[in-house]
Amino acid sequence: MPFDKDSILIDAKSEAERIIKELREIVAKKIHKRGAVVGVSGGIDSSVVLALCAEAFGPNKVLALMMPDKDSSPDSLNLAKKLVDKFKVPYLVEDITEAVKGFGAYKRRDEAVRKIFPEYNDSYKMKIVLPKDDEAKGRLNVYYVTIISPAGEEKTARLPLKEYLQIVAASNFKQRSRTNFLYYHAEARNYAVIGTGNKNEHEQGFFVKYGDGGADIKPIAHLFKTQVYQLAEYLGVPEKIRRRTPTTDTYSAEQTQEEFFFRLPYSVLDRIWFGWEKGYSADEIAEEMQMTTSQVQVVINDIKQKIQSTEYLRMEPISLG
Repeated sequence: MPFDKDSILIDAKSEAERIIKELREIVAKKIHKRGAVVGVSGGIDSSVVLALCAEAFGPNKVLALMMPDKDSSPDSLNLAKKLVDKFKVPYLVEDITEAVKGFGAYKRRDEAVRKIFPEYNDSYKMKIVLPKDDEAKGRLNVYYVTIISPAGEEKTARLPLKEYLQIVAASNFKQRSRTNFLYYHAEARNYAVIGTGNKNEHEQGFFVKYGDGGADIKPIAHLFKTQVYQLAEYLGVPEKIRRRTPTTDTYSAEQTQEEFFFRLPYSVLDRIWFGWEKGYSADEIAEEMQMTTSQVQVVINDIKQKIQSTEYLRMEPISLG
């Protein structure tokens, strides 16, 4: 049977019902908890998970936790509040800025940025980005740092490995701080922490170990982003959230997940990945996607490399006993 790019689509109603049933079973009978805590960011993934949990446990047995910091976009909090209002779920806001500052995260990050741009200071914004198509030359994971002055002037430069690692390591304090808040509120209520990562993030390693990768249950880790959007529409997630461009909301300058990690639109990436998983050749996928075989092969190679190189993130701690 020839490759069909739309074969990735799911029956959203059946899948939602299956997930809801399993959430109820696991929380009540396997881990013996009374409800769920979900970290809500105003993004599509956490919105879908909150909607599933509200249906599974009832709104009053779900707590939505919003955890902005000084770099977060105001849109994230505003959209998260629209979400909880729609599903009538109680919420709390925990600003993590002071916790992150206590770890020295901003100082450590900015120290690395100033090694590239000495003029960088608190009045600037910054983000990490991947190169444009014509600069990539088949390498999808070469990183650059962009700074934006108070006057709006942008400068971009290649990030040496040492500085890249320092910026990422410092920024990861944010995700780990949020997970600590999630577990505090979960333990105070005897609730389970429900993860919000999808298949794209989970399998390609776009998460922080013991940070946003930490959860008791991961209900959408098997779903491509394309499929998450299907669930969002079925579950009635607000249209503003469904139309929002997926963002990391990690750095002070606005940045999409495509810019930082995936590089390709989900509508393209997911279908190529799905076809590769199903055993179709790059030629067959390319014909259906109206791309060249070499373009498809670059994407497949990148997916394989990310899965292999981030395997340690998905591993349990290794016991030598």
